[in-house]
Amino acid sequence: MPRVNTALTILPNFALIMVGLALARRFDFGRLFWEGLEKLTYYVLFPALLFRSLAVARLDLAASGAPIAAALAFTLAAFALSVAAGPVLGLERKLLAAGSQCGYRFSTYIGLAIAGSLFGTPGVALAALVLGAMIPLVNFLAVAMLAKHGERGFAREIATNPLLLATVAGFAWSAAELPLPAFADQTLVLLGQSSLPMGLLSVGAAMRIEKTGAPLAAHAWWLAVKLVAVPLIAWTMIRTIGFGRLEDAILMICASIPTASGAYILAVRMTGDGRDVATQITVGTVLSMATIPLWIGLVGA
Repeated sequence: MPRVNTALTILPNFALIMVGLALARRFDFGRLFWEGLEKLTYYVLFPALLFRSLAVARLDLAASGAPIAAALAFTLAAFALSVAAGPVLGLERKLLAAGSQCGYRFSTYIGLAIAGSLFGTPGVALAALVLGAMIPLVNFLAVAMLAKHGERGFAREIATNPLLLATVAGFAWSAAELPLPAFADQTLVLLGQSSLPMGLLSVGAAMRIEKTGAPLAAHAWWLAVKLVAVPLIAWTMIRTIGFGRLEDAILMICASIPTASGAYILAVRMTGDGRDVATQITVGTVLSMATIPLWIGLVGA
């Protein structure tokens, strides 16, 4: 029963999310504590993991080019479907810019954690490669949509995004075939090992349902795009093309993971209101605990 085995294998990752939720609700750590943890993970720990995973990988574009292209394709499809909610539902442009992120952005923390649980180091390396290619695209799309509503502007937001910078630097280091000095490598390993549990705890601590201005139809639309339409597109690609067992599973993981908490941070920073996004992230994360094992099970992981 592969779906049951998959669910049990990735269950500890969702358990950490629930631990973060419980700690934030039941113990008086204070919001400043969780904000500090989020910033530490976002600006230091997770960039370290992304950079090292890509820097030490010897990228074979002939072998990895097709999965990366597929991931970029379903990401663009997710963006198109998410933005289509605007004209279909008659949404105000500011709401669309913030809320549509929830259909095409993804939680890299959850993706890498699940890949590691199921496939160990090879899974993390391939997931970092695929997600690393997706990160610049989703950040470009999100910031382009939100820039007109924010004070920081498009160029500045892109140039200071730590995940994008770490991804680009990791790709460049690998392409140049530069060795990582042992001291730097071990330091990055230690930082990276801390990033996933800290990131998952932060995801849980940030979960909350807030009174929002978006209609229920908009929330349902973006949840359906993120949790159903995008994995279905990925599954169709996998069935049609077939990339290899590991590649198929990693692509499905990347397509089915819920929205990143970074979408809320960006929405608040650039529009001043992230309530709709916070609700989407919370509901999507909870629902994904059931949908992710189902989708991964379809590719035989």
